[in-house]
Amino acid sequence: MVASPKETGELIEKIIFINRVAKVHKGGRRFRFSAIVVVGDGQGRVGYGLGKAPEVPDAIRKALERARKNMIEVPVINGTIPHPIIGEYGAAKVLLKPGRPGTGVIAGSTIRAIMDAVGIRDVVTKCIRSTNPHNVVKATFRAFELLQSPEYVAAKRQLSKEELTGEGHGETA
Repeated sequence: MVASPKETGELIEKIIFINRVAKVHKGGRRFRFSAIVVVGDGQGRVGYGLGKAPEVPDAIRKALERARKNMIEVPVINGTIPHPIIGEYGAAKVLLKPGRPGTGVIAGSTIRAIMDAVGIRDVVTKCIRSTNPHNVVKATFRAFELLQSPEYVAAKRQLSKEELTGEGHGETA
């Protein structure tokens, strides 16, 4: 049986986009590459990085290093996000909605890679404006930063988590 990244403590690495850029010199074209990469532990920690280099492997390596340094914590509850949220960056606008168990990840390839890395199994997403991978990644991370866990909201409202979520009401012994 193969151990999952969750069990071994390894990070999930996903390449989102590789772009080739040409610069024209007197002697011809010079090519460079940029790579956007997402890294996550599958348990609520995720980061992204952009790397640029003359060769693809070097660009990916640089992007992975940056992604590991810039990891953030995302509140994940039962495999989904706590509440609907919209994240914006540049011309990109991303809508994230929690999904019921069994929904799966309904998303485009860019957001799907991020959700797989963070460990979200049930979510519905929509890119509303631009689908540029750079801006979609940044908009998704902005949305993650705006998410609030039920514990945080309960503490802010001076309630218990059960009172906030309505759990425990209507139970018979």
